[in-house]
Parts: sequence; C-alpha cells; structure tokens
Amino acid sequence: MDQRIELRHLRYFLALAEELHFGRAAGRLHIAQPALSQQIRQLERIVGVELFRRTSRSVRLTDAGVTFRPRARDLLDRLAADLDEAGRVGRGEAGRLDVAFITSAAAIVSERLRAFALSRPDVRVRLHDGFTVDVLTALERGTADVGIVRDAEDRDDIDLALLATERFVAVVPADHPAAEGDRVEAAALAADPLILFPRSAGARAFDVNTRPIRDTGNDVRITQECSNWHTVITLVAAGLGVTIAPHSVTALLPAGARRLELDGPPAMSQVFLATRRGDDRPLVRAFVAVSESVGSESVGSESVGSESVTGRGEGATDGAAPVR
Repeated sequence: MDQRIELRHLRYFLALAEELHFGRAAGRLHIAQPALSQQIRQLERIVGVELFRRTSRSVRLTDAGVTFRPRARDLLDRLAADLDEAGRVGRGEAGRLDVAFITSAAAIVSERLRAFALSRPDVRVRLHDGFTVDVLTALERGTADVGIVRDAEDRDDIDLALLATERFVAVVPADHPAAEGDRVEAAALAADPLILFPRSAGARAFDVNTRPIRDTGNDVRITQECSNWHTVITLVAAGLGVTIAPHSVTALLPAGARRLELDGPPAMSQVFLATRRGDDRPLVRAFVAVSESVGSESVGSESVGSESVTGRGEGATDGAAPVR
C-alpha cells in the first residue's frame, strides 16, 4: 500500500461518510465536487479497496469504509489533541516540572505547590529532596527546573529570590539543664555534643547555622552528622546532643526535646527560590509567578516575601544577606 496518505484525505472521507452525498460534502468542505471525487478515488487507490459504493442515485459506505470511518475519526481527534497539548506545553499550561527542595522548607514548598496546582492543574510536578548543594547542582545539570534552598551560596549561573526569613532556635533534650527555662545563650551549649548536617551539604548554610556558637568564640564540635532535620531532632530527643535549627523545623517536637529561644544577636536563616539564570521557559516563569503571588506569610514569627537576589554584597554577613 502506498503510504502517502494526507490529512485532507481523512477529512474528505469523513465529510462524505457523514453526508453520503458528493454535492453536500463538497459544499461543507468548500471545494468543487470534481475535486472531492478525485481525492476520494486517490484515497481508495492508497488503501487498495473501495470505501464507497456509488450509483447514479446514492452513495454508501462499503464494509471497508464502515471499518475505516471510526479509525479516521480517531486519527484526526488524536492529532487535534496532540496539537492542543503541544500548544499548552509551549504556553506553560501543561507538561512536567521538576522541583528540587530542602526538606526543612517543606511548609514553604507545599504552599507554593498548592497554589501552582490550582493555576496549572494539567502540569505534572515531580519532587526531589536533598541538601542545598544537591538542589543547586541539580539545577545546573538540568535535572531540576526550579529549586528551593536555604542559605545558599552564590553561583554564577543561578538566580535566587528570597521566599522566607526565619530565626534559629536551640533544641535540647528535656533533661538538659537549660530546658528548665525558655531561653538559652549559645555559649551555654558550646560544650554539648552538637548534632547537625555535614558542612558538605552546603558550606554557607552550615556556617550560618553554626554562627551563634562561633560568635561566642567557641569551636563547633559536630558529634553526629545527619541527612535531615527529622533525624537531628530525634537524636536530640534521645539525649545524644543538642542542635540549633530553623524555627519552622521545630513545629512538632517529639517527646524528650525542648525548643528554646536563643539569647543574643538575632540569628537568621533565609530560604530562596532558585532558578537557572536566563531560563525563561513558560513553566518555570509560571512557577516563579505563582511563588511571588503567594504573598506574605509567617515563618517562625518572621516576615516572608519574594524578592529577587542577584548578589549579597561586600557588607553581607552570614546571618542575613542584604537583598538587592
């Protein structure tokens, strides 16, 4: 069979199959009747059998035509659907978005994802969690489209937009001497075993997290390194040490753990939306727009917004980077 079938063959066939009259079908297609007859004969030569039985008084489908009719309709419908989907993907209304994030920002992530799902219900979102350094690397390699990171270091090819600023707090075992009060100085924790994630998870995030202790003039002694805050808090509750954590990860503490406010200069953590510089794909732009539209919330009693961050400036400190 000659494979040079064209879309017009299918459209012409379906019009005649529905009208069963060459004149009416030709008028519906806005072509001359001889042209329609020629195209139908050409289609029948391609298929190799007659699709219509013609007499001087009537036109009817052959058995082959009856079989071919739903298949022709299905082909045209699927093509229309595919073209529509391609257009929606191109406009950022459909497709897949890979979002990489740090688990300590799960509340912020879920808020953005909920708003994005409402605005783009046909977009499939695939989630990946990891350390800040993992999220940034995934963005650079193209295995993630957007990322949500904490206290990220600057990278030449990554843009950061501030989503949240929150304070650090101390978490200690319930039988710790400081647990009798509501506040503690970081210096009072310097001699305790510290449980935290490794510095390799994000150098700046580690430095910001441990700054309250370093500012007391004490060295940081990590006795247990963990890959997520849930494990860190669990080990603290078991009495294996203390930690300094973003306020939001201490919302639900297990039995055996106490949260204490840190005395002294405010120690702050920042959560950012990260994207590849110059990435203007519609889906990425849509997610950024939704993140900006979520508006202000409260995380750890600190303000949350969405501002572009292109750098931190020479006067920046580890605690709270100035935003340009």
